[in-house]
Amino acid sequence: MWDYSQKVQDLFLNPHNAGPLEDANAIGEVGSIACGDALKLYLKISPAGVIEKAGFETFGCASAIASSSVLTDMVIGMHVDEALKITNADIAKALDGLPREKMHCSVMGQEALEAAIRQWKGEPAMPKTQEEGRLVCKCFNVTDATIIRAIRENGLKTVEDVTAFTKAGGGCGDCRDEIAEILEAELRSQGAPASRPAEPAAAKPAACAAGGLTNLQRMQKVMETMALIRPQLQADGGDIELVDIAGKTVSVRLTGHCQGCPASQATLQQVVEQILRQQVEPDLVVEEVK
Repeated sequence: MWDYSQKVQDLFLNPHNAGPLEDANAIGEVGSIACGDALKLYLKISPAGVIEKAGFETFGCASAIASSSVLTDMVIGMHVDEALKITNADIAKALDGLPREKMHCSVMGQEALEAAIRQWKGEPAMPKTQEEGRLVCKCFNVTDATIIRAIRENGLKTVEDVTAFTKAGGGCGDCRDEIAEILEAELRSQGAPASRPAEPAAAKPAACAAGGLTNLQRMQKVMETMALIRPQLQADGGDIELVDIAGKTVSVRLTGHCQGCPASQATLQQVVEQILRQQVEPDLVVEEVK
């Protein structure tokens, strides 16, 4: 289980400004469901450039939801020029910190904010340098320009840092050597030692390591994560019950308001599966039982 601050837990269970804005005149989208995290940020900006309203739709883990929520609280009332100064570090600080492995969620919030404001100004969604970046991580669609920006803005020193802030290298791991080369070149340009930062023997992501979690560890983590998910569903008149865990298949039963609506069940099942994959293991499968 990630060591989330109380603020992250509170905003995950009771997010502020969740949902789209019908009168939004600026929208920023980053990430993709296929890559595990996606954020759509809605802003209503006055002709004078003041952000009057903000809303969001997020597909992702607790950190992604909390980061999106706190970002909307931060920007309401700001002028767009002031809002553009918000960094991912500011978002993480507003949440009383994020686990290092989840810092990419705060980066996603910063990028969505920039994209929304650029749209309002009539500019391309992303700066030209990022549009022309060379694809490095195919698993999460991360370019070298994105990696270099993260290194510069956050003072990253290791490949693990880059993965934590961008997700690059967090899938199959085949791009980690290329990430190390980009990192080495960037550190050299900054006057840092040119030698490649040493990586621990188990440099591959946990999902790629042999063995993985034991059945008992997996069961404990699934139960802990379900305990975070249930209160939000119960607040909306529904519930989800853990029925069984067989290997990497988690069986659940939907009850209350969540029952009897196939479309809602499919969406809910996908969300639960995504959260469990983020919190427990990346290849878990969630199936619904009657």
